[in-house]
Amino acid sequence: MSTVEANVRPAYDDELQKIADYVLNTRIESAEAWNTARLCLMDTLGCGLLALRFPECTKHLGPLVEGTVVPHGARVPGTSFRLDPVKAAWDIGCIVRWLDYNDTWLAAEWGHPSDNLGAILAVADHLSQKRLAMGEAPLVMRDVLEAMILAHEIQGVLALENSFNRVGLDHVVLVKVASTAVTARMLGGDREQLLSALSHAWVDGQSLRTYRHAPNAGSRKSWAAGDATSRAVRLADIALRGEMGVPGALTAPQWGFYDVLFSHANRDLSVKPEPERRFRFQREFGSYVMENILFKLAFPAEFHAQTACEAAVTLHPDVARRLDEVERIVITTHESAIRIISKEGDLANPADRDHCLQYMVAVPLIFGELTAEHYEDDFHAAHPEIDALRARMEVVEEPGYTRDYLDPEKRSIANAIQVFFTDGSATEQVAVEYPIGHRRRRQEGVPVLEEKYRRHLATRFPPGRCERILELCRDQARLEETPVNRFMDLFVI
Repeated sequence: MSTVEANVRPAYDDELQKIADYVLNTRIESAEAWNTARLCLMDTLGCGLLALRFPECTKHLGPLVEGTVVPHGARVPGTSFRLDPVKAAWDIGCIVRWLDYNDTWLAAEWGHPSDNLGAILAVADHLSQKRLAMGEAPLVMRDVLEAMILAHEIQGVLALENSFNRVGLDHVVLVKVASTAVTARMLGGDREQLLSALSHAWVDGQSLRTYRHAPNAGSRKSWAAGDATSRAVRLADIALRGEMGVPGALTAPQWGFYDVLFSHANRDLSVKPEPERRFRFQREFGSYVMENILFKLAFPAEFHAQTACEAAVTLHPDVARRLDEVERIVITTHESAIRIISKEGDLANPADRDHCLQYMVAVPLIFGELTAEHYEDDFHAAHPEIDALRARMEVVEEPGYTRDYLDPEKRSIANAIQVFFTDGSATEQVAVEYPIGHRRRRQEGVPVLEEKYRRHLATRFPPGRCERILELCRDQARLEETPVNRFMDLFVI
């Protein structure tokens, strides 16, 4: 047995090169992607503004040291904060994710690609102000939209056939990787610097999913993405200062990401893993993810439950007046929903409730709607009938729903609900295959998205400002040419 280790420094892992070359060399030609990115920007900012109504969120915001003054500091929308880009990315990412109301991507791994806006917007605003101070042209919002498309694609394509949750890792690892790539490019990084930054994103210790699952579900899941975007900006900055990379971050035997953290991915955990497990790429990077992104337009609820909530609202008139007569409720769903959000027992906090399929069905069955306030402790305590209904629910898998969920041509998120009463009668089974935020319902969804954005703007700004922002965001060409600093001026309190 050799007592020395061969010290031949490898080339950067192919996967890192693929991401870096995509970010540096790709031109986005899809008009649908550009338009959808604009809608995504509106929806994401609106979600962040709404979150500012919740003290549990706002307690995390602002400078780490009170009174800190940051030249050309990045603004946090809906506040008066001007922060360094690392903390601004944390804050923006936090408000965007707090209510679980921003866009969603469902595949072997799921996540919320608009989480990357925390890093993108913080860096873009800071750079624009800095450039103006130096007599240079600022970035424009087209640069922000382009970075969003690229980040969506990196996160989403990596998620298509690579399950991080099956090895206990949280999906925010993909937010960190995507944000690192696009912000390194925005900061002016060359190929070597992008590769260095990406390698450090993978070498970092990654977040466990502990805080998303019973019995440990809690509010960390609402700021985990902000933490990831913040780390991305920091790693990009480190790389641009000339820090060397880690070429074998993924593939190094024994010490790389694959061997340490990914060896059981994409398979039954009871089966011994193959000697080598690497990321699988279902498709080349392009603009597929932004074109197919899912919007949460009707309910601030974990996306696997969106169609269940829609079905429950439909059944509300037939059930609300007969709550005492309900014998059982059958929820027919797909495997991912069962694995991630099907829960029994006490629900300890709002973060626990907005990831409980049964809770998210019970509330609209009773009240005909589901809002962020319905997850709060006071509301839950005042309505014991919610848990009474939960106790009568059965959750079953429909294999066809599971297949269509994973089919890249369908990408459905189907749920069905039927309520049975003590007198032997029952409601019809109401099935909803595609939620209103799905690409297949995009035309129907856009007016709903715009109205949602209008409501959320109104929680922070006077009517005149709301109309100015909404008018600008509806105009693709004018928005794209707007300097980032001017756009951010509109969101300062």
